[in-house]
Amino acid sequence: MMTKLLAATSLLALSLSPGLASAETINMWVRTGVGDAFKNVVAAYNAGHEDKVALTEVPFSELVQKYATSIAGGQAPDALSMDLIYTPAFAAAGQLEDLTDWARSLPYFNALSPSHVRLGTYEDRIYGLPLSVETSVFAWNKDLYRKAGLDPEKAPANWDEITANAQKIRALGDDTYGFYFSGGGCGGCMIFTYTPLVWGAGADILSADGKTATLDTPEMRKAVDIYRNMVKKDLVPSGAASDNGTNFLSFTNGKIGQQSLGAFAIGTLVTEHPTIDFGVTLIPGVNGQPSSFAGGDNVVVTKGTTKLAPVKAFIQYIYSEEGQKIMAKYGSLPTRSDIAEEVLKGLDPRMEVGMKAIAVAKTPYTLQFNDLINSANGPWATFINAAIFGDDVDGAFSSAQSEMQSIIESGQ
Repeated sequence: MMTKLLAATSLLALSLSPGLASAETINMWVRTGVGDAFKNVVAAYNAGHEDKVALTEVPFSELVQKYATSIAGGQAPDALSMDLIYTPAFAAAGQLEDLTDWARSLPYFNALSPSHVRLGTYEDRIYGLPLSVETSVFAWNKDLYRKAGLDPEKAPANWDEITANAQKIRALGDDTYGFYFSGGGCGGCMIFTYTPLVWGAGADILSADGKTATLDTPEMRKAVDIYRNMVKKDLVPSGAASDNGTNFLSFTNGKIGQQSLGAFAIGTLVTEHPTIDFGVTLIPGVNGQPSSFAGGDNVVVTKGTTKLAPVKAFIQYIYSEEGQKIMAKYGSLPTRSDIAEEVLKGLDPRMEVGMKAIAVAKTPYTLQFNDLINSANGPWATFINAAIFGDDVDGAFSSAQSEMQSIIESGQ
């Protein structure tokens, strides 16, 4: 009898042993086109851990609405890879797990991408942490520089140089142009590549608390003049005026001398357009001081998930040197600055420029990002088109400033 009791007790102890607990499957949503970097880090995690991550890709245009609907219906995933700009709105709605104490206990917390952490913070509590990091950088085509008699190894340091170089490249004739930007209805493109011109000079389009529109500044007017001047001089293809982002990577056609792009384009150019010899540098502000847009995704955890512990373990794997190296190998910048040098070792050195951009990068903080900036009919996209391509610059400033403030106040 005693033997049977001891055996039963041993079996019970084994069944309760944490090391033998049943494996968990984390349900995680990502936006379509999340890229090979994250898919490969998930594959590596699944191969080496009992817990698994099951990815579901949702079209980018549907992700935010679908996530909101799934929360309301009690069918939300455990975790989500979310464009960092939307983190404050979901945090404010009380729909995300508070990760503050755990996040701050991570020994490398202060090395995580600062803009991502800032956008993941609401009322001094942390609800989102960096998953994939993207920055905007300035690229130039070295072959076109050579043909135009420019030094291909000299990065332009200011917009006077960029404009002068653009004129020499345009003088090559035919369908070769000195500069490009997606300026039609692509508010997201222009917040990413154009706003650094004013950020570098210390100005912004919104106040720090996101409650006041600050669009009409001397710095923004100078930025508008720079772009208007290049358009007027035929240094930019006419298609820029109607480009809704479809041709954002026009630089890859080999006919564009200079363009502000995302650091992700470095990998695209290297792997898919190896014949294009290009350089990258930081985007100069209107006064020459550089800046960048910090984009990419935050990882957030749905409020009330029963799988918080395995989600945290997965996040820590992403932040490990192994996880960071896998992400970087497939084109994603490191989220940790303390091991970035080691992570990028052996990779294309131009990726280091994208990493340097993180230190000077910004991201607008607002609960109404889509209405203000991303919407094709919103005030930011409308302003860009009217101010750069239209005839009434003062009217463009006045209308956009007023509409932005109205949207902000209606949401308070």
